[in-house]
Amino acid sequence: MKKLTTALVIIALCVISCKKEVKAETETTSTVSDSVKTKESAAEAPVDSATAAKAWQAYATPGEPHKLMTDEVGTWNCDMTFWYEPGSKPEKSTSVANIKMILGGRYQEANYQGKIMGAPFEGKSTLAYNNASKEYTTTFIDNMGTGMMVATGKYDEGTKSMELKGEVVNPVDGKKSPYREVYTIVDPTTRKMEMFDVKDGKEYKSMEIVMKKK
Repeated sequence: MKKLTTALVIIALCVISCKKEVKAETETTSTVSDSVKTKESAAEAPVDSATAAKAWQAYATPGEPHKLMTDEVGTWNCDMTFWYEPGSKPEKSTSVANIKMILGGRYQEANYQGKIMGAPFEGKSTLAYNNASKEYTTTFIDNMGTGMMVATGKYDEGTKSMELKGEVVNPVDGKKSPYREVYTIVDPTTRKMEMFDVKDGKEYKSMEIVMKKK
């Protein structure tokens, strides 16, 4: 009995000792981590007010990418084609888009009106070029849902097209799914927008809009 009691005491002491060591290691790690963070913050070079002001001015000033968006100001007739499933029969529809620049020529806003499946359709999109990140961001909302589509990407001068990627929530199962948008400048009065969704892990073309400027 004495041997059993002695053994239990030794085991208990070992457990207590291990806990103390783990706690000590955790505290040491935390201290080292805090020290590293402090050093990293201290290593950041200070920026003088003139440099900061110049950077913000460049960030806020519309440039050539914004000129590209300004070229689209006006009214456009849109021929829309939808594929609700991979390989399904396409459905046709039409709408009219009124495009304008807002907030001092920094952003593009487009308002769509038409019909889809015989029901009135209204949609609004915005397009921005971020001077700091060097990429475009597009948003889209309409009266056929309560979510906002947001995608980002870059413009390729060689193909005259913009590829943007984002995620959309499927209202059936509540899961997020990736989508891809390709926007092409066909000619001065023609634009083409293609949307690609994912079904069963495979990408398929779900929408195409050919826009003709009035």
